[in-house]
Amino acid sequence: MRRTDSATVLDTAQDEAAGKGMKGMIPFGRPFLDYVLSGLADAGYARVCLVIGPEHGAVREYYEGAGRPTRLELSFAIQLEPRGTADAVLAAETFAGEQPFAVINADNYYPVGALAALRHLPRAGLIGFRRDGLLAHGNIPSERIAAFALIEADELGGLKRIAEKPSPAEAATFGPDPLVSMNAWLLPPAIFAACRTVTPSPRGELELQDAVRYAILHLGELFLVVESREGVLDLSNRDDIPAVGERLRHFVVRP
Repeated sequence: MRRTDSATVLDTAQDEAAGKGMKGMIPFGRPFLDYVLSGLADAGYARVCLVIGPEHGAVREYYEGAGRPTRLELSFAIQLEPRGTADAVLAAETFAGEQPFAVINADNYYPVGALAALRHLPRAGLIGFRRDGLLAHGNIPSERIAAFALIEADELGGLKRIAEKPSPAEAATFGPDPLVSMNAWLLPPAIFAACRTVTPSPRGELELQDAVRYAILHLGELFLVVESREGVLDLSNRDDIPAVGERLRHFVVRP
């Protein structure tokens, strides 16, 4: 887990889970991933596949035992090495089959309304979160949002462009309250062919957004943008834990 802050005080269980890099299993009364799964169930999703590494047997053990969901059918896929988001999607190909499927980050809690809108799209798409909404209703500071991908929709709501980690000059071209991608996608079956074409990015990873660009440019796919003015709870860093815990205190969890 990134950015250890010596001033961040965690309980023993949180400290242990964070130290093992298992962000989804960091407990807030119960594992963070339970909240994520509960949100998916609330949004109407019925089947979920968790993509995990071979070293994360504790995740599988929990969800096949005491943490087994009651509202979701849960399965697992193994990503043998952490090679990037496009590789993680490929790991779940058998699960998805020939149907459109949603992909989200396991260390983000997304608003239920936005997830439901994503599920009801008539074709592939993604959620675009307004920057001001993320700042007002989430826990992500502005300097971190500045490093996220920005997106622009055309007049029909289709994805027009996406800029990963834009420079300040490029970010300014998206306007004062741009749409931000938080990696919440509804993907078409063709994405698997696109993922197989991806080469490592400058940071050495196989990026899902590169596969999306390929699908648009070479496979004729259209991606719609669902706009949201709500916030996202982000558990990327160790010092996110107290703020996220405070926001989750009154959540009702029923995965």
